[in-house]
Amino acid sequence: MAPDGTESQAPTIAELLDFVRRTAEDAELVASLPLDPEGRTWLRLEGPGGSEAWLISWPPGTGTGWHDHAESTGAFTVAAGALREHSLAARLPTAGWTTLELSEGIDRDRHLATGQGRAFGRHHVHEVLNESGHEHAISVHAYYPPLPQIRRYSRTGAVLRLEQTERPEDWQ
Repeated sequence: MAPDGTESQAPTIAELLDFVRRTAEDAELVASLPLDPEGRTWLRLEGPGGSEAWLISWPPGTGTGWHDHAESTGAFTVAAGALREHSLAARLPTAGWTTLELSEGIDRDRHLATGQGRAFGRHHVHEVLNESGHEHAISVHAYYPPLPQIRRYSRTGAVLRLEQTERPEDWQ
C-alpha cells in the first residue's frame, strides 16, 4: 500500500535505473556523504515504489566481493569516480548448491565512469570494485523488493562457492 492508502505498483527495472541516474546527478546529496579512507560509508535513501536505495562511497581499492541480491531486481549508477563490475552472464540455481563449476564464456566486465550505470534482474551475481589507487567513488543503488538477503560467494578460477547468507539485520 502506498502512504495515501492506494495500491502501489512495483517499480520496473527501467524506473529503478532512472531513479539512480537522477539521484546521482544531485550534487548536494552526493557531497553530503561522509568519506572514510578506511571503509565504505552509506546513506539509506527512499527509492521509488517502496524500493530500497543507498548512496555508497568506495575508498580507493575497495570492493564488495562476489554476491547476489536474491529475489530483488536492481540498478546502480556511478555518481563520482569510477567503478568496475565483474558479473556472470548465466542464471545460477537459486537453492540447493554450495559449489558450482562455471562454464566458459560467462564472465562479463564493465568499467563504469561517472554518470554510467546499469540495471539487473533477480539472482544477478557480481562484484563491484573501485580500482583507483587514490580517488573515492560514489554510487547510487536501488533494489526492489527491498533486499531480503545477500548471498556472498568466493571464486577460484571457474569454481564459485557459496560462503554465507546475510539478512537485512546484518547490514542495517
